[in-house]
Amino acid sequence: MSAQFILQQYTINEMKLRSNEPFWLVKNGLIGSFPSLDRDIETDILVVGSGITGSLIAHRCVAEGYATTLIDRREIANGSSSATTSMLQYEIDTPLWELIDMIGERGAVDSYWACFNSIDDLGKISRQIRSTCGFKKKDSLYFAARKKDVADLRKEFDAREKHGFPVCWLEPNEITEKYSLEGTFGGILSKQGGSIDAFCLAHEILRFNAKRGLAIYDKTGIVKTEHKRNGVRITTEYGNVIKAKKVIYCTGFESVEMIKDKFVDLISTYAIVGEVSEDDHSHLSETLFWNTAEPYNYFRTTDDNRILMGGEDEDFVDAKKRDSLLGVKADKLEKTLKRLTPSLKFRTDFAWAGTFGETKDGLPYIGKHPNFPSAYFVLGFGGNGITFSVIGMDMVTAMLNGQKHPLDDYFRFRR
Repeated sequence: MSAQFILQQYTINEMKLRSNEPFWLVKNGLIGSFPSLDRDIETDILVVGSGITGSLIAHRCVAEGYATTLIDRREIANGSSSATTSMLQYEIDTPLWELIDMIGERGAVDSYWACFNSIDDLGKISRQIRSTCGFKKKDSLYFAARKKDVADLRKEFDAREKHGFPVCWLEPNEITEKYSLEGTFGGILSKQGGSIDAFCLAHEILRFNAKRGLAIYDKTGIVKTEHKRNGVRITTEYGNVIKAKKVIYCTGFESVEMIKDKFVDLISTYAIVGEVSEDDHSHLSETLFWNTAEPYNYFRTTDDNRILMGGEDEDFVDAKKRDSLLGVKADKLEKTLKRLTPSLKFRTDFAWAGTFGETKDGLPYIGKHPNFPSAYFVLGFGGNGITFSVIGMDMVTAMLNGQKHPLDDYFRFRR
């Protein structure tokens, strides 16, 4: 084999390579690093988990005047927050009309409105800490992927319109004219949504609060936990002890390692992001897109003019199987995107896989668990876990003050 042929083959193969690291990790690099815990400590509140959920909960606890400590067994925000596509939606994975049938009108509508308002609340936090996470308000288009989906999508439109959500119905030709999308069968345009870089925002929230007294320790795993009515005693992998009056677990799908109830299904999900484009994406940049396919697909632009797409979900078996499917899933996502937007120039730059939790009603689990005294959980499962985490801030405040939150019964364990 000639040296020239070897070089040509190497070059072709290199062109086909794409990073399997989450885009946000590569884009941001190492934003901040914290020490592991090397001594015994006492604290009012211990937050376990440093992703966007943990950072928001710690932010609120510090603001409420509690001596607060946060730990994570990984580096900061290197769990789900590094793999999220960071689409901010008030729409819960369970459509409003279905959720009304499942839990009643009040609980369903209140849950949707709480998610709606949380997007604006997150914007306020972003401005407060002068974040560079790229928070941006956007519209959201939920479109029918198949003709048979139109009837149910119309039901969803009617339910949202009835309860005051700012929506309008777009016919297929209107979607094509406005967004250059092909193969849709109509959709709901909502005047509420947004996008951020959640990995960046989590780091910035923690850095903001570190200056206000928040103690942060990463690469600090837990080997033993003793939950008692008057507090929690935690032993770390290094043998150090943390005594806390309350512990708040913000550990996402990893909570299944602790809680033995069958309360969540684990799902493998996949995402791709294209190369930076010189083309005009202004017809897409102000809107989030997702559809009624099963599993559904979704895409948006990034602040550096890339297209980011996610979906191709399936039941999680183990990390090895999840990651082994990355190439196949990435190719399917790219083909779906090109079918929807045939005029769009797109070449995958990064592809990655992640795991998230899916609940029976699409709602999170936030609150106490009977098996864990002196503990609260904020588990923002589903496609809009970030907005659930914002809601969790108010719910945790109420719990710490001995008050009842309007959503307690709908987000509780064993509901």
